[in-house]
Amino acid sequence: MRRCLVFLFLLVFPCVGLAADNPVWVEAEGEARFGDFDTLKEVKDRARRDAEAKAIEQAVGVFIRSHTLISNSQVAEDLIYAAVRGKITKEIVISSDWDHQDRHLYRTRINARVEPVYPEKGDGLSVNLSLSKTDLKEHEEVRIFYRANKDAYIYIFSIAADGSVTLLLPNSQMPDHFFQGGKAYEFPPADSRIRLKALFLPGFQTDSAEERIKIIATRNNEELLPLGFREGIFHAYDARSTGMINDLVRRLNQFEPTDWAEATAIYTLGR
Repeated sequence: MRRCLVFLFLLVFPCVGLAADNPVWVEAEGEARFGDFDTLKEVKDRARRDAEAKAIEQAVGVFIRSHTLISNSQVAEDLIYAAVRGKITKEIVISSDWDHQDRHLYRTRINARVEPVYPEKGDGLSVNLSLSKTDLKEHEEVRIFYRANKDAYIYIFSIAADGSVTLLLPNSQMPDHFFQGGKAYEFPPADSRIRLKALFLPGFQTDSAEERIKIIATRNNEELLPLGFREGIFHAYDARSTGMINDLVRRLNQFEPTDWAEATAIYTLGR
Protein backbone atom coordinates (compact mmCIF):
# COMPACT_ATOMS: atom_id res chain seq x y z
CA MET A 1 0.00 0.00 0.00
CA ARG A 2 1.40 3.40 -0.93
CA ARG A 3 0.23 5.04 2.26
CA CYS A 4 -2.04 4.48 5.23
CA LEU A 5 -2.13 7.79 7.02
CA VAL A 6 -1.04 10.85 5.16
CA PHE A 7 -3.45 13.72 4.99
CA LEU A 8 -3.60 17.44 4.53
CA PHE A 9 -7.23 18.43 4.20
CA LEU A 10 -8.84 21.87 4.28
CA LEU A 11 -6.78 24.93 5.11
CA VAL A 12 -8.71 28.09 5.94
CA PHE A 13 -7.19 31.56 5.76
CA PRO A 14 -8.92 34.44 7.59
CA CYS A 15 -9.12 36.66 4.51
CA VAL A 16 -11.06 34.00 2.66
CA GLY A 17 -13.46 33.50 5.55
CA LEU A 18 -14.21 37.22 5.65
CA ALA A 19 -15.02 37.23 1.97
CA ALA A 20 -17.43 34.36 2.43
CA ASP A 21 -19.16 36.15 5.34
CA ASN A 22 -20.01 39.23 3.27
CA PRO A 23 -23.55 39.62 1.88
CA VAL A 24 -23.96 39.48 -1.89
CA TRP A 25 -26.37 41.01 -4.39
CA VAL A 26 -27.88 38.50 -6.83
CA GLU A 27 -30.45 38.77 -9.58
CA ALA A 28 -33.04 36.03 -10.00
CA GLU A 29 -36.30 35.43 -11.82
CA GLY A 30 -39.28 33.54 -10.50
CA GLU A 31 -42.42 32.37 -12.22
CA ALA A 32 -45.91 31.12 -11.40
CA ARG A 33 -48.68 29.76 -13.58
CA PHE A 34 -52.20 31.14 -13.36
CA GLY A 35 -54.65 28.37 -12.51
CA ASP A 36 -58.42 28.20 -12.80
CA PHE A 37 -58.94 28.93 -9.11
CA ASP A 38 -56.06 31.36 -8.53
CA THR A 39 -56.35 35.06 -7.83
CA LEU A 40 -53.96 37.52 -9.40
CA LYS A 41 -52.45 38.29 -5.99
CA GLU A 42 -51.75 34.58 -5.35
CA VAL A 43 -49.98 34.22 -8.70
CA LYS A 44 -47.87 37.33 -8.11
CA ASP A 45 -46.94 36.17 -4.60
CA ARG A 46 -45.89 32.73 -5.85
CA ALA A 47 -43.75 34.23 -8.61
CA ARG A 48 -42.01 36.49 -6.11
CA ARG A 49 -41.42 33.68 -3.62
CA ASP A 50 -39.97 31.58 -6.44
CA ALA A 51 -37.61 34.44 -7.33
CA GLU A 52 -36.57 34.79 -3.68
CA ALA A 53 -35.88 31.06 -3.35
CA LYS A 54 -33.74 31.12 -6.50
CA ALA A 55 -31.88 34.19 -5.27
CA ILE A 56 -30.99 32.46 -1.99
CA GLU A 57 -29.91 29.30 -3.81
CA GLN A 58 -27.69 31.35 -6.10
CA ALA A 59 -26.19 33.30 -3.20
CA VAL A 60 -25.37 30.11 -1.27
CA GLY A 61 -23.34 28.95 -4.26
CA VAL A 62 -21.47 32.26 -4.15
CA PHE A 63 -20.77 31.88 -0.42
CA ILE A 64 -19.27 28.43 -0.97
CA ARG A 65 -17.23 29.43 -4.03
CA SER A 66 -15.89 32.53 -2.27
CA HIS A 67 -14.44 30.21 0.36
CA THR A 68 -12.63 28.11 -2.23
CA LEU A 69 -8.87 28.07 -1.91
CA ILE A 70 -6.56 27.73 -4.88
CA SER A 71 -3.22 26.34 -3.73
CA ASN A 72 -0.64 24.35 -5.66
CA SER A 73 -3.21 23.97 -8.45
CA GLN A 74 -5.53 22.18 -6.03
CA VAL A 75 -8.98 23.23 -4.94
CA ALA A 76 -10.01 22.77 -1.31
CA GLU A 77 -13.11 23.99 0.47
CA ASP A 78 -13.92 24.22 4.16
CA LEU A 79 -16.77 21.78 4.75
CA ILE A 80 -18.41 24.04 7.29
CA TYR A 81 -19.53 26.20 4.40
CA ALA A 82 -21.61 23.33 3.08
CA ALA A 83 -24.05 24.14 5.90
CA VAL A 84 -24.43 27.79 4.97
CA ARG A 85 -27.90 29.11 4.24
CA GLY A 86 -28.99 32.57 3.19
CA LYS A 87 -31.55 35.22 4.12
CA ILE A 88 -32.73 38.17 2.03
CA THR A 89 -32.24 41.49 3.82
CA LYS A 90 -33.13 43.83 0.94
CA GLU A 91 -35.05 43.27 -2.27
CA ILE A 92 -35.72 45.35 -5.37
CA VAL A 93 -38.26 44.26 -7.99
CA ILE A 94 -36.76 44.79 -11.44
CA SER A 95 -39.74 43.62 -13.46
CA SER A 96 -43.02 41.85 -12.87
CA ASP A 97 -45.37 40.96 -15.72
CA TRP A 98 -47.00 38.23 -17.76
CA ASP A 99 -44.81 36.22 -20.12
CA HIS A 100 -45.02 37.60 -23.65
CA GLN A 101 -45.51 34.16 -25.22
CA ASP A 102 -47.48 32.40 -22.48
CA ARG A 103 -50.18 34.66 -21.05
CA HIS A 104 -50.88 32.22 -18.21
CA LEU A 105 -47.30 32.49 -16.90
CA TYR A 106 -46.35 35.35 -14.58
CA ARG A 107 -42.68 36.29 -14.17
CA THR A 108 -40.98 38.40 -11.51
CA ARG A 109 -37.32 39.42 -11.60
CA ILE A 110 -35.67 40.74 -8.44
CA ASN A 111 -32.32 42.02 -7.25
CA ALA A 112 -31.78 40.72 -3.71
CA ARG A 113 -29.20 41.33 -1.01
CA VAL A 114 -28.54 37.97 0.66
CA GLU A 115 -26.57 37.43 3.87
CA PRO A 116 -25.03 34.09 4.88
CA VAL A 117 -26.57 32.28 7.84
CA TYR A 118 -24.94 29.37 9.63
CA PRO A 119 -27.62 27.37 11.45
CA GLU A 120 -26.99 26.19 14.97
CA LYS A 121 -26.69 22.42 15.21
CA GLY A 122 -28.83 22.35 18.34
CA ASP A 123 -30.13 18.84 18.79
CA GLY A 124 -28.78 17.76 15.42
CA LEU A 125 -26.02 15.33 14.60
CA SER A 126 -22.53 15.84 16.04
CA VAL A 127 -19.38 13.74 15.98
CA ASN A 128 -16.18 13.65 18.05
CA LEU A 129 -12.82 12.52 16.71
CA SER A 130 -9.38 11.91 18.22
CA LEU A 131 -6.18 10.00 17.48
CA SER A 132 -4.18 7.63 19.65
CA LYS A 133 -1.14 9.88 19.07
CA THR A 134 -0.71 13.35 17.66
CA ASP A 135 3.08 13.28 17.25
CA LEU A 136 4.10 10.35 15.11
CA LYS A 137 7.31 9.00 13.71
CA GLU A 138 7.30 7.33 10.34
CA HIS A 139 6.03 3.71 10.47
CA GLU A 140 4.32 4.22 13.83
CA GLU A 141 0.81 2.81 14.08
CA VAL A 142 -2.09 5.08 14.93
CA ARG A 143 -5.72 4.47 15.81
CA ILE A 144 -8.71 6.70 15.19
CA PHE A 145 -11.35 7.11 17.92
CA TYR A 146 -14.79 8.52 17.15
CA ARG A 147 -18.30 8.80 18.52
CA ALA A 148 -21.49 10.32 17.11
CA ASN A 149 -24.22 11.56 19.41
CA LYS A 150 -26.88 9.76 17.35
CA ASP A 151 -27.05 6.75 15.06
CA ALA A 152 -25.13 7.69 11.94
CA TYR A 153 -23.24 6.54 8.87
CA ILE A 154 -19.54 7.31 9.27
CA TYR A 155 -17.05 8.25 6.55
CA ILE A 156 -13.35 8.62 7.39
CA PHE A 157 -10.92 10.30 5.00
CA SER A 158 -7.17 10.70 5.06
CA ILE A 159 -5.68 13.47 2.95
CA ALA A 160 -2.02 13.38 2.03
CA ALA A 161 0.43 16.25 1.94
CA ASP A 162 0.23 16.23 -1.86
CA GLY A 163 -3.55 16.69 -1.76
CA SER A 164 -4.45 13.09 -2.54
CA VAL A 165 -7.33 11.58 -0.58
CA THR A 166 -8.00 8.06 0.69
CA LEU A 167 -11.43 6.94 1.86
CA LEU A 168 -10.59 4.77 4.87
CA LEU A 169 -14.17 3.96 5.85
CA PRO A 170 -16.20 2.40 4.34
CA ASN A 171 -13.79 0.05 2.57
CA SER A 172 -13.80 -3.36 0.90
CA GLN A 173 -13.39 -5.16 4.24
CA MET A 174 -15.81 -2.92 6.14
CA PRO A 175 -18.62 -1.94 3.76
CA ASP A 176 -21.04 -1.55 6.68
CA HIS A 177 -20.36 1.89 8.17
CA PHE A 178 -23.50 2.39 10.30
CA PHE A 179 -22.71 3.02 13.98
CA GLN A 180 -24.81 3.47 17.10
CA GLY A 181 -25.09 6.87 18.66
CA GLY A 182 -23.41 7.53 22.00
CA LYS A 183 -21.07 4.56 21.66
CA ALA A 184 -17.29 4.94 21.27
CA TYR A 185 -15.60 3.23 18.32
CA GLU A 186 -12.10 2.94 16.98
CA PHE A 187 -10.65 2.47 13.53
CA PRO A 188 -9.27 0.04 12.70
CA PRO A 189 -11.38 -2.11 15.04
CA ALA A 190 -9.44 -4.20 17.54
CA ASP A 191 -10.34 -7.43 15.75
CA SER A 192 -9.41 -6.12 12.30
CA ARG A 193 -6.33 -7.08 10.30
CA ILE A 194 -6.11 -3.52 9.01
CA ARG A 195 -3.18 -1.53 10.37
CA LEU A 196 -2.68 2.19 9.87
CA LYS A 197 0.92 3.35 9.76
CA ALA A 198 2.08 6.92 9.33
CA LEU A 199 4.19 7.10 6.18
CA PHE A 200 5.68 9.88 4.13
CA LEU A 201 4.78 9.86 0.48
CA PRO A 202 7.54 8.70 -1.88
CA GLY A 203 9.76 11.64 -2.74
CA PHE A 204 8.57 13.78 0.18
CA GLN A 205 11.54 16.02 0.94
CA THR A 206 10.96 17.63 4.35
CA ASP A 207 11.45 16.01 7.74
CA SER A 208 7.97 16.78 9.09
CA ALA A 209 4.44 17.40 7.95
CA GLU A 210 1.20 18.46 9.61
CA GLU A 211 -1.51 16.13 8.42
CA ARG A 212 -5.19 15.61 9.08
CA ILE A 213 -8.05 13.16 9.31
CA LYS A 214 -11.57 14.21 8.35
CA ILE A 215 -14.65 12.36 9.58
CA ILE A 216 -18.15 12.98 8.26
CA ALA A 217 -21.30 11.59 9.87
CA THR A 218 -24.66 11.55 8.07
CA ARG A 219 -28.07 10.62 9.37
CA ASN A 220 -28.83 8.63 6.19
CA ASN A 221 -26.69 6.33 4.09
CA GLU A 222 -25.42 8.59 1.32
CA GLU A 223 -23.24 8.08 -1.73
CA LEU A 224 -21.06 11.06 -0.90
CA LEU A 225 -18.45 10.46 -3.58
CA PRO A 226 -17.94 8.69 -6.88
CA LEU A 227 -15.52 5.84 -6.26
CA GLY A 228 -11.90 6.56 -7.10
CA PHE A 229 -9.24 4.03 -8.01
CA ARG A 230 -8.70 1.09 -5.67
CA GLU A 231 -5.55 1.13 -3.55
CA GLY A 232 -5.55 -2.10 -1.59
CA ILE A 233 -8.75 -2.22 0.46
CA PHE A 234 -9.33 1.55 0.18
CA HIS A 235 -10.52 3.87 -2.57
CA ALA A 236 -8.14 6.71 -3.35
CA TYR A 237 -8.25 9.98 -5.25
CA ASP A 238 -5.04 11.48 -6.58
CA ALA A 239 -4.05 15.11 -6.12
CA ARG A 240 -5.46 16.03 -9.52
CA SER A 241 -8.95 14.84 -8.55
CA THR A 242 -9.90 18.27 -7.21
CA GLY A 243 -13.48 17.78 -8.35
CA MET A 244 -13.84 15.21 -5.58
CA ILE A 245 -13.79 17.91 -2.89
CA ASN A 246 -16.22 20.06 -4.87
CA ASP A 247 -18.58 17.11 -5.36
CA LEU A 248 -18.46 16.35 -1.64
CA VAL A 249 -19.28 19.93 -0.66
CA ARG A 250 -22.13 20.16 -3.17
CA ARG A 251 -23.57 16.87 -1.94
CA LEU A 252 -23.47 17.94 1.72
CA ASN A 253 -25.00 21.28 0.79
CA GLN A 254 -28.15 19.39 -0.21
CA PHE A 255 -28.64 18.09 3.34
CA GLU A 256 -30.21 19.86 6.27
CA PRO A 257 -27.43 21.13 8.59
CA THR A 258 -28.75 18.95 11.43
CA ASP A 259 -28.50 15.81 9.27
CA TRP A 260 -24.70 15.75 8.99
CA ALA A 261 -21.64 16.67 11.00
CA GLU A 262 -17.89 16.73 10.54
CA ALA A 263 -14.75 16.82 12.65
CA THR A 264 -11.01 17.04 12.04
CA ALA A 265 -8.01 15.61 13.88
CA ILE A 266 -4.49 16.89 13.24
CA TYR A 267 -1.20 15.18 13.84
CA THR A 268 2.46 15.86 13.06
CA LEU A 269 4.51 13.28 11.20
CA GLY A 270 8.30 13.32 11.61
CA ARG A 271 11.19 11.19 10.46
